[in-house]
Amino acid sequence: QVQLVESGGGLVQAGGSLRLSCAASGGTFSRYTVAWFSQGPGKEREFVAAIRSSGGTTRYTDSVKGRFTISRDNAKNTVYLQMNSLKPEDTALYYCAAGSGIILSSMVRRDSYIHWGQGTQVTVSS
Repeated sequence: QVQLVESGGGLVQAGGSLRLSCAASGGTFSRYTVAWFSQGPGKEREFVAAIRSSGGTTRYTDSVKGRFTISRDNAKNTVYLQMNSLKPEDTALYYCAAGSGIILSSMVRRDSYIHWGQGTQVTVSS
């Protein structure tokens, strides 16, 4: 059973940066596709970014392209989300999720992922 723990959230001014980390334990992390989802106040959980097991394939939602970068270090069982040029609308609880056997077109779907962390809060002030 894979366990995921997010960290790195916080309060930042608009235009600032944060780096989120998702640390995994209890499974063969290197085999999993890992994604970040966000859930803003009163909103559904939405796809942000995902990375395949080898790190060679990534996907991003349009609103974060050019600002966020997802990466992974399989030796450390950790996936990162570098968030630059943050905007107030990026304010949300950010969740890390992992799944296996996910085809490219399904990387953006919540139901593709079976392991979830508890989330880390990101707040961007204007």
